[in-house]
Amino acid sequence: MNSPRSYILALAAALTLGSAAALHAQTAAPAAGAPKAAEAAPAVQHKSVLDKFREGGPIMYLIVACSIATLYLAIDGVVKTTKARVVPPDEVNAVRQYFRQGDYVSAYSYCRRQKSPFANVCGVGISMLGEGKTAVEEAVLQELAKENSQMGHYISYLSVIGVCTPMLGLIGTVSGMIGAFETLGTSGIGDPTKLSAKIGEVLVATFSGLLIAVPAFGLYYFLRNRSAKAIHDIQDTMNSLFRKMPYEQLAGAHIGGEEIYAATPNWVTANEAVAAQVNA
Repeated sequence: MNSPRSYILALAAALTLGSAAALHAQTAAPAAGAPKAAEAAPAVQHKSVLDKFREGGPIMYLIVACSIATLYLAIDGVVKTTKARVVPPDEVNAVRQYFRQGDYVSAYSYCRRQKSPFANVCGVGISMLGEGKTAVEEAVLQELAKENSQMGHYISYLSVIGVCTPMLGLIGTVSGMIGAFETLGTSGIGDPTKLSAKIGEVLVATFSGLLIAVPAFGLYYFLRNRSAKAIHDIQDTMNSLFRKMPYEQLAGAHIGGEEIYAATPNWVTANEAVAAQVNA
């Protein structure tokens, strides 16, 4: 007669062999069916950038044009707002040397030959020295406003691009969605993958528009702050140069050299002639 211990060992051996057989069956079945699963799985297609560009439709050409314009305006804005170009140190030193010599006519002529924003503002200020301090300050402020407008003229186009490119992308998306639903109406919903693929294609235009709009807005605010700082640099330099200017000694001086068209009114001349006759 077998002992209970022998029965327990036999049962454990049976369970172990059964588990091993079941595990082998589970692993062998997928292995046998693997070729069929591989045949049923669709092949993954990796699209290039050019393929995605074509999927976006004709509106993508306008978005590319906006991206080129953004790059050009950004580089142009950075170059025009650098301190070395707005307030060139050589020009400031030259004007300072003329001021030390009291040669304001040469300083004005020098500024007229230069093309920097500082030279334009300084030339206007020198031309008004004979009119007094108030006239000089008003002329300088007006010229600063003019220079600020010129600096911000092209920078403002970045804001326009930031607003328009998402709208262009939305136009491409809506146009593509119309085509997608037309396809759905003709072929039905038998194959949802075609519709989902079409929707994914038309969203390329919106993504591209946003991809250009976000940097354009960031560059716009960045360059606007740079232009404001450039104007402040000009103003600080002008305050330093015109400090302690001898306006009293320069009163009535015509430094600019431009022709003056304002003449004495005719009625004043006539009154002086009548007064001369009466006194005679």
